[in-house]
Amino acid sequence: MNKGGGVKKMKYVLVTGGVVSGLGKGVTASSIGVLLKACGFRVTSIKIDPYLNTDAGTMSPFEHGEVFVLDDGGEVDLDLGNYERFLDIKLTRDNNITTGKIYQDVLDKERRGDYLGKTVQVVPHITDAIQEWIERVAMIPVDGQPGPADVCVIELGGTIGDIESMPFTEALGQFSYRVGAGNFCLIHVSLVPVLSVVGEQKTKPTQHSVRGLRSLGLTPNILACRSTLALEENVKKKLSQFCHVPAENIITLYDVSNIWHLPLLLRDQKAHEAILGALNLHGIAREPNLKEWTSRAELCDMLLEPVRIAIVGKYTGLSDSYLSLLKALLHASVSLRKKLVVDWIPASDLEDETAKENPDVYKAAWKLLKGSDGVLVPGGFGDRGVEGKILAAKYARENRIPFLGICLGMQIAVIEFARSILGLQDANSTEFDPDTKNPCVIFMPEGSKTHLGGTMRLGSRRTYFQVMDCKSAKLYGNRGFIDERHRHRYEVNPDMVSRLEDAGISFTGKDETGQRMEIVELPNHPYYIGAQFHPEFKSRPGKPSALFLGLVAAACGQLDSLLHAHKIPNGMAKKVSLYQNGNATKFAKIPADGIYSNCNGVHA
Repeated sequence: MNKGGGVKKMKYVLVTGGVVSGLGKGVTASSIGVLLKACGFRVTSIKIDPYLNTDAGTMSPFEHGEVFVLDDGGEVDLDLGNYERFLDIKLTRDNNITTGKIYQDVLDKERRGDYLGKTVQVVPHITDAIQEWIERVAMIPVDGQPGPADVCVIELGGTIGDIESMPFTEALGQFSYRVGAGNFCLIHVSLVPVLSVVGEQKTKPTQHSVRGLRSLGLTPNILACRSTLALEENVKKKLSQFCHVPAENIITLYDVSNIWHLPLLLRDQKAHEAILGALNLHGIAREPNLKEWTSRAELCDMLLEPVRIAIVGKYTGLSDSYLSLLKALLHASVSLRKKLVVDWIPASDLEDETAKENPDVYKAAWKLLKGSDGVLVPGGFGDRGVEGKILAAKYARENRIPFLGICLGMQIAVIEFARSILGLQDANSTEFDPDTKNPCVIFMPEGSKTHLGGTMRLGSRRTYFQVMDCKSAKLYGNRGFIDERHRHRYEVNPDMVSRLEDAGISFTGKDETGQRMEIVELPNHPYYIGAQFHPEFKSRPGKPSALFLGLVAAACGQLDSLLHAHKIPNGMAKKVSLYQNGNATKFAKIPADGIYSNCNGVHA
């Protein structure tokens, strides 16, 4: 709407959480963005994480869920993945604010002498830096259109009252006063538990949470209450009375069958009316148009025919470790009218060591693997479970089961091929065996072995297809090149590529130098693809990732019809010459649109 006329000044919506963590603030913030976008506004998002880490790059997935990677190489909180998927936007690393970033910024200024000899303190220097960061980042376009967005949705991580979030709550209290009434709306997500003994919805935790919020200088405009069931009217009345929030501004976020219902739930309870009222936007907003969200949410509920995908990984104990993978699989399965069933298999459970120590776990893991329609081996770090992943790749290759390997998953597919087909029994990655005589995977020369944070090959990089008559190129719409996001320190050894290809494996995608392998395929297999990049990070509800779509289609017998939609144009050579005098040549009129136009999917 910000195209001359419309919103003249940036509006801010702050989402905070109370009582306990893990209430779903990220999904709530994303859904609020969807609702505002459906009302005709351009929306951007900021996530505040109060931890001291500079970014999420060095944090264990067990500790904090997956690390989401942005186009600019930012390693950020997984909630930014929710924002990108829900709002179909591309955020920057600065859209994720951490305590580490703020303190580093202030200390850098202090070292430069920017504070003119003053004593540097939390107030005003840290709090001012937070406010300046928010105002600066809110102005960055994220939807591909020129100019800033109309509304910035800010999520404050953690729980109100946490010691580490105190500077942020103080800064946001000052910020709300600075931007003024009519430009700031605070939505507080809280828990209304039901005690099984009496079956009554209890309001006291939310009352205390709001009291704590007010004591920090923040006043909620809207209460979003998490509960298993919709709030009873007398409970709403009680919350309104004790929390000083109008009853019509108290929303219930009760459990739904899938998260695509959440924007609809907010709309049905007139949440947009309350937000628009707080931001003085009633005059220029339209009625929210959520037809596509409604059809997608309803379709997801109606799916009955299952497709079973086995995820063989290291961090299977916490599904958030693979959140984007799960979403990409869901997007693909819904577009193909299948109900996704994920079988989680800890990679180490497939190994011979487990067969000796815990035979029941070993048998159960192999039973799950053999009962799956497709196998997905995701990325990871460290050597635990690597041999199990290699066994899973071998099983999929030998039994012609659809297989997709991502990052490390691609590398282990190459290692397995070298061991089984080339007979190189000690073939390995130098990450796991530095002294191997047959290093299929090696450390990248530009990487750092002393500093781990931000030193990988990160962000959006271009991959050029070497062969157009291959599954991956067809799935991507017969384009000459694609841009996907990366996060890795190791790569396939270019010195072994010719031997591997002579044995029957094909490296169908490479970087602009032709020396870095990006996509590997087995041409004589129904679907056996590895990608060095992470295609899951760019998957969207109405635009599923090409390689995930291919995996699910192969797993349910629809791959041939999918590939038929992407025939190679007449006259295009099967082998594409990419390099002339060391430079990538231009491709002539390769159709890049309509990638999924012939799928019977729901489109966003």
